[in-house]
Amino acid sequence: MRSLKRRLAASVLCLAVAAGPVLAQSPSPPRRPAESLDRGVVAVPAVDGGVLVSWRLLSDDAPDTGFDVYRDGTRLNARPIVTSTSFIDAEGDPTTGSYTVQVAGAEVAPARPVEVWTNGYLSIPLQQPPGGVNPDGTAFTYNANDASVGDLDGDGRYEIVLKWDPSTSKDNAFSGYSGPAILDAYNLDGQRLWRIDLGPNIRAGAHYTQFLVFDFDGDGRAEVVAKTADGSVDGTGAVIGDPAADWREHGGEAPQADRTGAALRPDGSRYADLTGRILRGPEYLTVFDGPTGRALATEAFTPARDPDTATPTTAQLTERWGDGYANRSERYLAGVAYLDGARPSIVMGRGYYARTTVSAWDWRDGTLSQRWLFDSGSPEDAFSGQGNHQLAVADVDADGRDEIVYGAMAIDDDGTGLWSARLLHGDAMHLSDLDPDRPGLERFGVHESPTRNGGIGSAMLDARTGEVIWSTPAERDVGRGLAADIDPRHPGAEAWAIHSATLMSAAGQPIGPRPAQINFAIWWDGDLLRELLDGTTISKWNWETATSEPLLVTTGTASNNGTKANPALSADLLGDWREEVILRAEDNSELRLYATPYPTDVRLVTLMQDPVYRLAVAWQNTAYNQPPHVGFYLGTGMKGPKP
Repeated sequence: MRSLKRRLAASVLCLAVAAGPVLAQSPSPPRRPAESLDRGVVAVPAVDGGVLVSWRLLSDDAPDTGFDVYRDGTRLNARPIVTSTSFIDAEGDPTTGSYTVQVAGAEVAPARPVEVWTNGYLSIPLQQPPGGVNPDGTAFTYNANDASVGDLDGDGRYEIVLKWDPSTSKDNAFSGYSGPAILDAYNLDGQRLWRIDLGPNIRAGAHYTQFLVFDFDGDGRAEVVAKTADGSVDGTGAVIGDPAADWREHGGEAPQADRTGAALRPDGSRYADLTGRILRGPEYLTVFDGPTGRALATEAFTPARDPDTATPTTAQLTERWGDGYANRSERYLAGVAYLDGARPSIVMGRGYYARTTVSAWDWRDGTLSQRWLFDSGSPEDAFSGQGNHQLAVADVDADGRDEIVYGAMAIDDDGTGLWSARLLHGDAMHLSDLDPDRPGLERFGVHESPTRNGGIGSAMLDARTGEVIWSTPAERDVGRGLAADIDPRHPGAEAWAIHSATLMSAAGQPIGPRPAQINFAIWWDGDLLRELLDGTTISKWNWETATSEPLLVTTGTASNNGTKANPALSADLLGDWREEVILRAEDNSELRLYATPYPTDVRLVTLMQDPVYRLAVAWQNTAYNQPPHVGFYLGTGMKGPKP
């Protein structure tokens, strides 16, 4: 692995010399206000000995800003550090000492000292909720599941909002009781701030319980937004709606529109068991206060299952959504978008297999109001059936306002359809400047129905127009795909998918075997290439031997969501521009926040102040989690972000 690193460093150096001093460039300052963050100093045992200290470069820092690093009050660098935001303390002891980082020459208050993460990770102790028993007698326990971050108290540090998933959580295709989903907030010191219980009338599962953590009103403190129902309990113990209501189905069956594995009736027709499903009752959207978890505002969720009745029949559900057993109607997505170019809006999606709806909401001056509602309407509409198990948000048409890329379609900032590629539903997609030789952003994704979309299994699209730039064929559902720059010999991000053994260049040319890993990508070591995060292991792709070589193998941890094997969260949470990963302990006693032990000379503004990346972190927990991407080309040969 060490020889591979030396060859890569040489190749990056050659590219840098040819193109000019590109490695010192950073993303352009965002057009919209960025979060007010502290330096995010972190110290870990370095891979080759000593202690690695790293910190944030912020978007409002001058290009020549220098930094000083102190151990126990003693400055370690002879002159200000101006070419990187990491420092190796070769004499540092990973078991003792504390570090601070200051802007060189600045008269500021003393920075908060940080201790070395002796094990290479920060342990955040958890308070596991007690289990319970469903109405059918099935017992359940809780696993720490997806997480998000936001500055809940306005101190410049992120707090973690964690979803607890009951062991009986359900995919929409299957009947049964789930147990309630729970949201906890923790600071990085391990203090639990509050607990929100979404209650019995919000079914738990990857497609139901999306949540957003973001500062929606610009007061410097993040709010939490989630779909709620009768019996949801906020962080202060207050109940939303009717605390005694139980809208779950307690038996019965309804005609089924597609597969669930249910037994056939004697006449050969299919029926779906409705037990545990939620087809009726009021639905809400609630904004919760970041510091306390208190419900600040609750409005009726739109669109409702049925506009005319709170208790629709299965026939009415089938007419409006495509089935009568709460499969298609209960598929939810969530995101954040700057629809006016200046302030963030809440984006909530409902449905994507047939009817597709997306609503946008504003939280302003203590009022929650709907901005617009997109509704594809009939199944024949070009925007029906195009949605993914996730969304992405970016200003794809360069007008200063965000669009929502909703699978194989996009919605403009005003809530009208922008384009539909008609490639139908997919399980994974990636949005960034994947091909730096083309203007604008690209979207790479995989597709579930090649028999109905012209035989396309994966495709690279122009994110502005939806034009298919290139595609690969398939005969059946392609369930997983990834795009990341892992090979320095080809410009842009490479792309690969599970239906093919071939790695494709950004331009759509086959360039050799693909990695076995098709899950998350992560910037982890010191170069500009991205590494592979799969389950609980981070690996480096060796493009010369076409093998993946482990860089970090965690023990005692677990990934989430079955075969999706995603972390609780992966993002640039602390330190320099590289990413951290949060994994749960196998026994759910703690979260472990891992930081890279590798030094780097690459100096970039924290990725969390890139608009596309920050919004990707906000929607990462939605349904089938995907890694965050930046809104510019970050990879070998980068010449800085495009305007």
